[in-house]
Amino acid sequence: ALGITAVDPIKQHLLFERFLSEGRGKAGHPSWPDIDLDLPSGALRESVIQEIYTRYGRSGAAMVANVITYRGRSTAREVGKVLGLPADIVDRFSALYASGDFEHTLGLSQQLVVAGLPLAHPRHEAMVSLCQQLASLPRHLGQHSGGMILCPGRLNQVVPIEPASMPNRTIVQWDKDDCEDLGLVKIDFLGLGMMAVLQDCQRICAERGRPFELRTVPQDDAPTYDLMCNADTIGVFQIESRAQMATLPRLKPREFYDVAISVAIIRPGPITGGLINPLIRRRAGLEPVICLTPEVHEQTLRILGRTYGVILFQEQMLGLAMELAGFSGAEAEELRRALGFHRDKARLLAVTGKLSIALRGRGHSENVVTKVVEACSSFALYGFPESHAISFALLAYASTWLKLNRAAEFYASLLNNQPMGFYSPATLVQDGRRRKPALKFRPVCVQHSDWDCTVEADDAVRLGLRYIHGLRETHAREIVTQRAIRPFASLGDFLRRTNGTGAERRALAAIGALNVLAGHRRSALWQVEAAWSSAESLFQYAGGLLDDADPDTLAPMSVGERMQADFSGSSLTVGVHPMSLVRDQLPDLWRAGDLSLAREGERVIIGGSVICRQRPGTAKGIMFISLEDETGIANAVVASEMFERCRMIINQEPTLRISGRLQNREGVIHIRAEKIDPLLAPGVPVQSSHDFR
Repeated sequence: ALGITAVDPIKQHLLFERFLSEGRGKAGHPSWPDIDLDLPSGALRESVIQEIYTRYGRSGAAMVANVITYRGRSTAREVGKVLGLPADIVDRFSALYASGDFEHTLGLSQQLVVAGLPLAHPRHEAMVSLCQQLASLPRHLGQHSGGMILCPGRLNQVVPIEPASMPNRTIVQWDKDDCEDLGLVKIDFLGLGMMAVLQDCQRICAERGRPFELRTVPQDDAPTYDLMCNADTIGVFQIESRAQMATLPRLKPREFYDVAISVAIIRPGPITGGLINPLIRRRAGLEPVICLTPEVHEQTLRILGRTYGVILFQEQMLGLAMELAGFSGAEAEELRRALGFHRDKARLLAVTGKLSIALRGRGHSENVVTKVVEACSSFALYGFPESHAISFALLAYASTWLKLNRAAEFYASLLNNQPMGFYSPATLVQDGRRRKPALKFRPVCVQHSDWDCTVEADDAVRLGLRYIHGLRETHAREIVTQRAIRPFASLGDFLRRTNGTGAERRALAAIGALNVLAGHRRSALWQVEAAWSSAESLFQYAGGLLDDADPDTLAPMSVGERMQADFSGSSLTVGVHPMSLVRDQLPDLWRAGDLSLAREGERVIIGGSVICRQRPGTAKGIMFISLEDETGIANAVVASEMFERCRMIINQEPTLRISGRLQNREGVIHIRAEKIDPLLAPGVPVQSSHDFR
C-alpha cells in the first residue's frame, strides 16, 4: 500500500475498472489511470506542483488548459461594450442576472428591458442577436484547476508550451480531453480547503495535547451522526449547503456509507433524475426496494443493493452496462468518457444508442432500456463517482467529528483558511457562539493575537490579526515579533516599536485591537492621530505626547457603533448577532430558532441578514434564500414568478423581510414566500453572502 489515502477500496467494494481497465485507450494510444490527488490548498499544494516541475523539467511537465466559453454575464458585458451601451445598464444586468445561463421565466430580451435597455432602443435587437450567437463559443484558454500532464521526453515537441499567468508555471494549449485523446499522462493535483483545515486542526490539537489521526477517527460515533441528522453541519465539508441540510434529517445517516450517499445525492444528475425521494423513502421502509425493475432485480441487486435500487454512482452505471448489456471493459470505458464529455452531445447519443441496441439484443424489455438510458442522460449532467464519494465522505465525517469533539481547534482552523465553503466567517463565528456548550470568540488584540486565529482554551478562540482589513501581513508579524521581545507597556510604546502606516493604525484602533493599551476604541483613534509614521511624521519627536493622553476624554462607542466598526473593519463581530440589537423593533418577526413551534401551513414573517442566494439550474426557476438572525438560519423558497417580480429587492437588499406559509417536512422547515420586502432595520450592517454559486 502506498499510504496516500485513508480509504480502504477493498472494504468499500470500489470498482477497480473505474480507475484502470484493459479496455482503456483507443486508436493505439493508451488511456492512463484516472488519478486525482486531493491536497491541502495553499502553499503545500503549490510545493507539490513545483516538485513535479523540478523532477520532470519545464519541457516534461505542464499545466493543462481549460477552454473558457462565452456565458451569460460575460457575454452581455463584452457585447454591451462593443455596441457602446451605457455602463450602468450592463452593470445592472450583471447584478440582476447572476445565474444568466439557466432557464428563466424571462427571455434575454425581457431581461435586458428590466436592466434598462428598452425594446425600442436601436441596439436592443443587435444586443440580443449577438449574445445568442456568441453563447458557448470559446472565449479564451484558462488554466485547469490542477491538471498536469507528464512526459519523460520533450513535451514541447508534441504541444506548444507557454508561461502561465501564475508565476513559475507553464501551460499547454490543449485541454484535458485533447491530452487524453493523445495518450498523455494527466494527474489532477487538486486543492481542497477542508484538507488544509484538517491539517491545521491536527497540528493545533497535537500542540494542545489532544492529538488525533484521520485514519483513527472512529467511524461509529453516534453523537457525530446525531449532529448530521440534526443538520448541524455549518462549516462541515460537502454537507453544509442548504440542500444538504434539508436532506440530512430525512436521510438520517447512521453509518459511514450513508455519508457517502449524502455527499453524492445532492448533485445535478441525481436531482434531475428524481432519485432523492425514492432513495429516502426506500431507506425509511416506506416503499419496497426494487433494483431498476422487478424483472432484473435479482440480476442487479449486487450492483444497486447498497443504494436501495437507485443508480447513484458512475460505477453503478458502468456495472449495469456490463451486466445487462454485456458491455466489454472497452465499451464501458467509452460510456464513462461519454458521460463526462459535456461538449459533445452527439457522442452521448451514439453510446446510449449502442447501449439500447445491446440491451434489446439481450432480451430486456423497453421499460429496462428506457430506465437505463434515462439514467445515462442524468449522469451526463454530473453524476458522482463512488470512489470520490467515499473519499469525500471521510472528510465530511471527520470534519463533523471535529466540530463536535475539537470545536475550538476546528473553528480556529476554519477561520484561518477562509474563503471556503458556503458560509462567511461572520456566520461561522455566530454558529460557534450558538453551540452548546458555546464557544467564546475573543476579539483581535495587539497584546494577544497572532496573525492566525489561535485557541486559548477548550472553549475559546482568539481572532487573528489577519481579520483586520488593510493590515499588511508583514506589519502584523512585526507586531507579534516585538511583543515576543517584551509586552507593549503603553500605546506610545506600541507605536514607537512598530512601523505601521497611519491607515493601519487607524484600522487597529477602530476594530478595538488597541483597547488593551488605550482604554476604548474612540480614545485609541484619537491617540493614533497624534502618532507618527514614515508617511505621517509630524509628531515624530513629540516625546511623551501619547503617554500623557487621557483615555477618558472621549465617550466610548455605543454597542451599535462598535458593531458597525466591526463589520467595516473585519466583516464580522465576536459579539451578539446584529439582529439582536433591533429585535425589539420587529415584534411581528419570527426568530429562526422558534419556527419549529409554528403549525404546518401557518403564515409567518421572517427577517434577517441575507447569507445565501441560490437558484440552481435543476430547480426549474425556483430560488432559495437563507436569512440569519441571532438564533440561527431560516430558509425561504421563492417561486420563479415571484422572483422575477422581486428580483431587484432580492438581489440587492442585504436584509430581507419575507412572509409566507410554513412548511415542515420531517423536521426540515422552509417558508414558501408570498411577500418579500427590504427589512427596514437601521444599524444592521451588511454581511457577505454566498450568491448564485
